[in-house]
Amino acid sequence: MPSLNRRTLIRGAIGGSVLGAAGFFGLPQLVHAANGLPLKIVNNTGKSSDQIWVHAVGTHLSTGKMGHIKKDGNFAEIALSDNSNNGFTNYGIRLSELNTLPLATLSGRVYISIGQQLKFKVVGTGSGVGLQYPAGWVSSDPSYNIVHDFMEFTNNDAGMFCNTTMVDMFGLPMYITLGGSKTQSIAQWKDGGRAKVFEALKKQAGFEKLVQGNLRVIAPGHGIDAGLFSKTYFDAEIDGRWQHYSTRDLNMTANNQKYVGRVEGNNFVFRQNGAVKATFAKPTTRDVFFCNGALVSPNDGVSGPIGAILAASLNRSVLLQNNQPITTPASYYRNNITNHYSRVLHENTVDGKAYGFAYDDVCEQASYIQDNAPKNVTLTLQPF
Repeated sequence: MPSLNRRTLIRGAIGGSVLGAAGFFGLPQLVHAANGLPLKIVNNTGKSSDQIWVHAVGTHLSTGKMGHIKKDGNFAEIALSDNSNNGFTNYGIRLSELNTLPLATLSGRVYISIGQQLKFKVVGTGSGVGLQYPAGWVSSDPSYNIVHDFMEFTNNDAGMFCNTTMVDMFGLPMYITLGGSKTQSIAQWKDGGRAKVFEALKKQAGFEKLVQGNLRVIAPGHGIDAGLFSKTYFDAEIDGRWQHYSTRDLNMTANNQKYVGRVEGNNFVFRQNGAVKATFAKPTTRDVFFCNGALVSPNDGVSGPIGAILAASLNRSVLLQNNQPITTPASYYRNNITNHYSRVLHENTVDGKAYGFAYDDVCEQASYIQDNAPKNVTLTLQPF
């Protein structure tokens, strides 16, 4: 089967809390019996497991309903009655109270927080209820002052597909080990990696405001939205690349197909045997960091893979090389104007893998692993 990736697995929020429809008003809360792939969380933080909270939330793939995994391992669909007197749910489980947590056939996230539960809130819509997730890149978010992070996963009949992600922010150093047809780990942080990321970005001109005290570092796209990062940062680079390819061809192999791209007017047009297959308007700086807007790439097998490579090449500052994609990581991020947020993240993992932007899975640079015959998964929380 084709590999999943973060784009098809679960999208990071682009500007605020995630809101998903699930359930209906007036229906009783439904609970699904505990079973599924065992998740073990290893605490190497140096902090007491009493002070570490686990929240497992997502969409049940057999019902399409949103819910959370309870301490007993059962999956419970969300309900407005989940909100307590303070207006938020109590979905958090102290790590000290967990041995393993069974991940049912879900597409979702496992959030880790330090010191207190995260403030998930069930909200009503016109036809049902939805769940507001924490958005650590928004200073007014109720969970903003809580140190936290999350892994993403889809566990289905085809296997386990999972990743840690820094696409929106980086708060906690942690990595995944997946056991199954083989045992594999991804994106373990170097010793002191969190502190090194924070310090490097504090010293990187233009990126320093992305460091939110000792809470987290937020991604540049969210920095733009918060007024903390230049909305024109990549503009000159984008203009230069568009001008460059107005007089020469860009050769690209995407999804095992070959295309030739050239800028025509304001559009980057990709052809195969003379026929137009994909067209991209000139993106903004925000489009590049979010891999969205003019660079949005649908899961269509044609324009999607082309757009992903185009966006990755802009973030990695390798688009001047006219045979894409560039598969040598040593070539990435070498310009003064580049995605230094992603660069610093990659520099501080043992294997060089990280999810620094949404299309970082191009050329397998992302902190993503999968197994079609999974037996167990471990999330290791590292010292910080």
